Amino acid sequence: MIRVYNTLARTKQPFEPVRPGRVGIYLCGPTVYKPSHIGHMVGPVIFDTIKRYLQYSGYEVTLVVNITDVDDKLIAESAARGIAMPQLAEEMIADYLENIRAMGVDSIDHFPRCTDKMDAIIDFIAKLVEQDHAYASEGDVYFDVSKSAEYGKLSGRQTEAMLGDGGGTAARKRSSADFALWKSAKPGEPSWPSPWGPGRPGWHIECSAMSHGLLGETFDIHGGGLDLIFPHHENEIAQSEARYGRPMAKYWLHNGLMQASGEVGKVGGRQTRAADDHAAQEAGKISKSKGSSAFKELLQQYQPETIRYFLLSTHYRRPIDYSPARLEETETALENFYRFFKRYQRVAGESFYDLTPPARREEGDLSPGESELLKMVDQHRQRFLEAMDDDFNTGGAIGELFELLRALNRFVDQQKLEDEKARSAEKLEQLRRGTLALRELTAVLGLFREPIEAPAAGDDQLTGKLIELLIEIRADARKNKDFATADKVRDRLGEIGVKLEDRPSGTEWTIE
Repeated sequence: MIRVYNTLARTKQPFEPVRPGRVGIYLCGPTVYKPSHIGHMVGPVIFDTIKRYLQYSGYEVTLVVNITDVDDKLIAESAARGIAMPQLAEEMIADYLENIRAMGVDSIDHFPRCTDKMDAIIDFIAKLVEQDHAYASEGDVYFDVSKSAEYGKLSGRQTEAMLGDGGGTAARKRSSADFALWKSAKPGEPSWPSPWGPGRPGWHIECSAMSHGLLGETFDIHGGGLDLIFPHHENEIAQSEARYGRPMAKYWLHNGLMQASGEVGKVGGRQTRAADDHAAQEAGKISKSKGSSAFKELLQQYQPETIRYFLLSTHYRRPIDYSPARLEETETALENFYRFFKRYQRVAGESFYDLTPPARREEGDLSPGESELLKMVDQHRQRFLEAMDDDFNTGGAIGELFELLRALNRFVDQQKLEDEKARSAEKLEQLRRGTLALRELTAVLGLFREPIEAPAAGDDQLTGKLIELLIEIRADARKNKDFATADKVRDRLGEIGVKLEDRPSGTEWTIE
C-alpha cells in the first residue's frame, strides 16, 4: 500500500483517494515574470514522477499545474521592460513550457491561467462575501480570518502572530491577519470589472478557484514547495473550506527547496539540512531574486536526463543541494547505465530502448523460477516498489536501480556473454527479462525513455573521428607486436580523459 507524508496531519498516512481508483493532483505553478531557473523544475519533475507511479499502480490520474499570469511582479517587470503584461506573460509561459518538456514532463493535463478564469475567481469571492467570510473595503475585498476557526492548522502558526497585506492597505482591514481576495486597480495597472470595482485577484484566491473548477470541492493531493505552506496554502485552505464546508484537499505534499550547495559530496549522500527544517531551506532557496541563471543556459551544459536524475536522486521532501560538481557526479553515475545499454545491445542484438516495459506493476511480476539472476532482479524490483510506496522515495528507488544494474553486469561477466560462443538462448532470455525489469522501473521515473542525442556536428564529431583513428592505429600496432606504441596510445588517451575498453567485439571508448 502506498503511504504519503501529509503535511496537514504531520505524519505518513495510507493513500486512499477520495474517489476509488481516481486521483486529482493540483500543483502550484510559476508566476511568469522572468525566465525559468532550475528551482522551477523541481515541482514539475517530482509530481510528474508521482503521477507516473500512481498510473503504474493502477490509478486514473489528473494533474493540474496553474500559471499565475497577473501579479505585482509581472506588473513591475512589464513596466521595467516597457512591454504589455500579457506580452511578457506569453513570452515567459512559452519559456516555462519549453523547459519542462525538455525535462520529460509531459503528463500534465491542465495548465489553467489566472486571466482565463477571472469569472470563476470573481464568483468565488462573491460567494465568500455572501457567506460573511469576506468583506469589501474601498474597492478591495478581504478574507476575514476571525471567521475561520481552524486557521493556521497547516502551518501551525497562531493567528495573533500572522500578518496579512500591509503597507497602504492596512487601514482598510479589520485585522492585520486578513488577506486580500480582490485588489482595487491602481492607475495604469491591468484590471477587470467586478462588483467591487475594477481590479485584479489576490494570489491565493486564484488557486482555490482553478483547483476546484478542475478537480472538485475536495480533491486528493495538493502539492507545492514547502515555502508555500504559509501564507499561500494556509489561505487556500481557509477560503476554500469556508466556501464549501469540507476539506479542500485530503493530502498536502510539500517538496524541499533547491539550494546552492556550499560543499561537494556524493549524489544521494549526506544531507546538510533536515526535511522539516523549513526556515533553513527558505533562507537558502534558489530564486529569481537571488540571481539564479536561466534554465536554458543550464540545458546548454547538461543533458535534460542528467538534471531529471539529479532532482530525483534524493527524497522529494528533502532540500536539494545544487552545484555544478553535483551535476557532474550525476553525469558520471548515468554513464554506468549508458555503458550497460551498449553492452546489452552487443550481447542481445537489440536496443534497450526498443524494449516495451509493462505499463502496470502487476504486469511486471517476474515469476523467476530457478534462475538466480531473476530471483535477484525480483528482489531489487520489490525493494524499488517498497521505496516508491513509502512516500515516493525516489532516492531509495534509484539506489535499487544501481543494485539491479550491478546484478545484470555481473551476470554478463560470469556467463561470459560478451563471447558469442558462450551465449545460449536460455542465458540471453534471462538477461532480456532482467533488462526488461530495468526498463520498466526506469520508465516509472521518467528516465531513459529514449537515447540521448549525440552531438551531430562540429568539434565533437571531429573528436570522435580522431579517437577512432587512434584506436585503429593502436590495433595495427598490437597486430605487429609493437606493444610500446599500443600502450602509448592507450595511456595518452587516458591522460586526456578517454577510456578504452577492449572487448571480444572490438575496442570501445568513453570520455570520463
